[in-house]
Amino acid sequence: MKPLFLALALLLAQSAPAQTASADIRPAPWQSAWQDLEFGVILHFSTNTFLDREWGDGTASPDTFNPSDFDPDQWMAAIAASGARYVVLVAKHHDGFCLWPTDQTTYSVKSSPWRNGHGDVVGDVARAARKHGLKFGVYLSPWDRHDPRYLDSAAYDTYYNSELEELATRYGDLVEFWLDGAGSAGHVYNFPRILETLRTYQPNTVVFADAALFDYGDARWVGNESGFVNYENWNVLDRHGYLRWRPVEADTPLRKNHWFWHPNDESSLKSLPELLETYDQTVGHGAQLMLGLAPDRRGLLPASDVARIQEFGHALQARRAANLVVSAHGQPADPTQSPILDGDPDTQWTAPPGATTATVELTFPTPITFDHALTMEGLVTGQHILRYSIDTWNPTTSRWTPITQGQAIGHTKIDSFPPVTASRIRLAILSSTPTPTLREFQLFHWSTP
Repeated sequence: MKPLFLALALLLAQSAPAQTASADIRPAPWQSAWQDLEFGVILHFSTNTFLDREWGDGTASPDTFNPSDFDPDQWMAAIAASGARYVVLVAKHHDGFCLWPTDQTTYSVKSSPWRNGHGDVVGDVARAARKHGLKFGVYLSPWDRHDPRYLDSAAYDTYYNSELEELATRYGDLVEFWLDGAGSAGHVYNFPRILETLRTYQPNTVVFADAALFDYGDARWVGNESGFVNYENWNVLDRHGYLRWRPVEADTPLRKNHWFWHPNDESSLKSLPELLETYDQTVGHGAQLMLGLAPDRRGLLPASDVARIQEFGHALQARRAANLVVSAHGQPADPTQSPILDGDPDTQWTAPPGATTATVELTFPTPITFDHALTMEGLVTGQHILRYSIDTWNPTTSRWTPITQGQAIGHTKIDSFPPVTASRIRLAILSSTPTPTLREFQLFHWSTP
């Protein structure tokens, strides 16, 4: 896939200790909107699909690309059913083959036999995504193993920016643009120019970039391809004393260890429990989940992949519907806190001005048994909550007993613990910079009885 990332990036992308100075750093509106999407899909489909390869070397003939039953509507119906809210298409991978009829090179779909050279994968995928209610973005690999201009940094930068301009002007709003430093042969990318080109036409696109590209990204790579985000996860990144809002996106393929489709490969398909664990370790740690899907040589998602991601979507939907705070009629001690108990992330409650602690206490008509909690922090004014506890009331000892504690909440925090039964439960914000905001506090019993 994309990453030939520096060791520095791995260090920068890891969670950093909480810093109170970061409380003044706020997300841009497009960053907030992107974080609310939570779950996206990245699509790999190109000449590699037909050659049983992960990394092409730029020598594949355009004749190689010729899907027999290309149907992005089939992709998007399955993706929408998975619960994902956006897709990013790899418009050009490292082999340099372009999936749209670019004017910059003949090494593209217009030189392939598919649709007699009149096809446009990017356009068809963008239209299908929006038809199914999904936002659309692209990855344009900066590394190009086919084009000879790559050896001349200045010439290649002009070529790359011309391709980027086409993608940024022909296919509507782009929710996300992937940017990385992949490449070799001593090439030096002109990142300021790339961002200037993109922002000229797409001012609200979230730029996903490795943490080492600190000045250019709106979101940062997690530092691995397992889909797991280390906890604690802080949205503000500090590099050499400069603070930026750089939330994490964690990319991982549906099929273990590879991104493109390969034949005779059913054993690599991740199980539903693995996908749910991945979700809890990404979205549940305040990050975005970016799941990799790969159409086959027909131009269709394999039936087993479709079944698995639909199963995943149904499981996520069932889990969300089991919110005990709503179904078991939890009542807040403070009625003004009702907005964070209604199951609607668009409502919120903010502590009194200047507060650095807060308590949300619930009482249920009868005791409930639960083993997971989901908490969402309002981040429009920054990430403030530094330490929290979820407690139950013990009527025998007349004391609150902690069942789980943490150091950060962020966009979404999913806590797991052994089943506990109680009728009085509280979320205690033990430490915060002024002033914490909460969007949701939910309780679940997800384990198998």
